[in-house]
Amino acid sequence: MQVRRHQITWWERIYIPAIVRALAITLRHLFGRKVTMQYPEERWQFPEYFRGFPGLVRDQMDRVKCVACYLCEWVCPPKAIHIEAGELPAGSNVEKEPRVFEIDMLRCINCGYCEEVCPEQAIFMTKEFEFVAPTRGELVFGKEKLLEMGGVISDPIMKWANK
Repeated sequence: MQVRRHQITWWERIYIPAIVRALAITLRHLFGRKVTMQYPEERWQFPEYFRGFPGLVRDQMDRVKCVACYLCEWVCPPKAIHIEAGELPAGSNVEKEPRVFEIDMLRCINCGYCEEVCPEQAIFMTKEFEFVAPTRGELVFGKEKLLEMGGVISDPIMKWANK
């Protein structure tokens, strides 16, 4: 099959029409309405479904809700989550808790899979979206920083309470 190509004219070869169209677009943006925001003073209003960075939560008895099941670590596409389990004292209704729970915020893509897969509802996407640190290592958030970001959520089941 032979494909016929459009023969360009002399006028098209010197690119005058393309240059004129580009200049028209430039002038339209030059004299159009500006959308610049004065960032620290002005902030975007995010919708309710906005997903920021993940954070761990505690229950009303100040216990970490995470049971170190490793589902969030397993489902994380960029492998930003690292968990090491630790045992709880005998007599507890839960077998283990996270001894180490780290999220590398430089790798996190805010996909929300960790929140969706968590059976204990221990990890939530916060509204935080901006972090600044002098070194890359400071953007690997440990358990305490994640708990600070997540806060406290009331748990009606109280699985951790001894009965």
